[in-house]
Amino acid sequence: MPIPTEPPPTGRDHRWQALAVCLVAGFMTLLDVSIVNVALPSIRSGLRMSESGLQWILSGYALTFGLALVPAGRLGDARSRRGVFMTGLALFTATSALAGAAQSEAWLVGARLLQGMAGGLLVPQVSGFIQQLFRGAERGKAFGLLGATIGLSTAVGPLLGGLLIEAFGAEQGWRWVFYVNLPIGLLTLPLAMRLLPPPPAREAAERRRGDFDPLGVLLLGLGTVLLLLPFVQEQQWPGAAKWLLVPASAVLLAAFVLWERRYARHGEPLVNMRLFEARSFSLGTLLSLVYFAGFTAIFFIFTLYLQNGLHYSALAAGLAITPFALGSGVAAAIGGRVVSRFGRPLVAAGLVLVVLGLAAAAVAVHLWSGPSVGWTTLGPLLVAGIGSGLVISPNQTLTLSEVPVSRAGSAGGVLQTAQRIGSAVGIAAVGSVFFSRVASDGGDWAGAFEWGLAVAVGFILLALLTTLLDIFGGARADRLPIPLPARAGDRTGDRS
Repeated sequence: MPIPTEPPPTGRDHRWQALAVCLVAGFMTLLDVSIVNVALPSIRSGLRMSESGLQWILSGYALTFGLALVPAGRLGDARSRRGVFMTGLALFTATSALAGAAQSEAWLVGARLLQGMAGGLLVPQVSGFIQQLFRGAERGKAFGLLGATIGLSTAVGPLLGGLLIEAFGAEQGWRWVFYVNLPIGLLTLPLAMRLLPPPPAREAAERRRGDFDPLGVLLLGLGTVLLLLPFVQEQQWPGAAKWLLVPASAVLLAAFVLWERRYARHGEPLVNMRLFEARSFSLGTLLSLVYFAGFTAIFFIFTLYLQNGLHYSALAAGLAITPFALGSGVAAAIGGRVVSRFGRPLVAAGLVLVVLGLAAAAVAVHLWSGPSVGWTTLGPLLVAGIGSGLVISPNQTLTLSEVPVSRAGSAGGVLQTAQRIGSAVGIAAVGSVFFSRVASDGGDWAGAFEWGLAVAVGFILLALLTTLLDIFGGARADRLPIPLPARAGDRTGDRS
């Protein structure tokens, strides 16, 4: 879909510097999703953690991160993106210090819950600022840099975590996985104050009078937690009773949709359901959900295979994933620049490359499953990473292309919530297959990785099908944006 080419906004001479501040902060919060994986053995030995505690270090962060995204996006839209961004950044820096100083299991788990909430406050403001500060092809470039940040943060986490543990030792190295955020946060806060724009003065009064839909926040929050909890606790919560939370979450989320439609008659809801009438937004959000289900799970099982199956060190396991990170980062930046020319077919091409690269990685593991597997998967992972870079940032640009700036934060929160739900579902599904194959095949880690990779590729093929539906589904790709109801203070020039 061609992206409208509006003139760049005026009064934003420092918008690229402001974007750099947003990307640094966003990188820091997203990095903490993946960097902790390789630190788990160090945390276990340093704090004598239980299996349940280790799981909550990962799942607790994911839960509170996902819980905060949409309300934080709406709060930034309704009040001040800069204020919410700086609050989230300050809290994330403080909770990182709290996590690094942990002296017990409960202390660290509690710090991770707070850290996830702070990250969820901050991240939706990044896409909101991109919508606010950039137009046309420049917006595509900005989202390209954001896509590179997402890809790099996911893939570089294990490498950086391995380096820190190697440098500071297995007993205490895990603390520096959290302490590394302190200098970044302390340097970024004053830059954010200086460079991020406040709400325009003529909109500030209207924003202060804006409502916040508390019942919508409650329904969405409970529904999201009940949906995510059985997936993030899949390995630690035995029995089938946990899956009863899924239909319960469906009831709450259906109630949320009905309430939002009703609330929209007299106020600005948490999520305006008319956003989903835009084909670009609805299909792009679905694509994000299923793609992240496969994309994130790959790193989860590959790290386990290398460290537990082949006894790679944390550093060596991180290095093995680096080709994907490099390919993803470079391709995302390029994809953001050319998405306005190629539209959804660019995303489809990226997904094909991801499938081909992962299939080649599976063949490499099948033929050479010994200690040299990190070398044999280098080329396939590079190809898959290039493909991933052509998926994430172009899809984000296209998905948000019809969203008014006044709803950019809440729409970005919805998109990122879909990514978090997809990640949780994918890790649970792929991890279940992976662990069951390890148990049934007597420790055949290579075979388990191949089966898990097959499930991950299945999710990516679903993402490809979703993209093809958008391309060939019968709606014109060059149609005008759907006219969403405007708030007081919205302007025609704010519509992307």
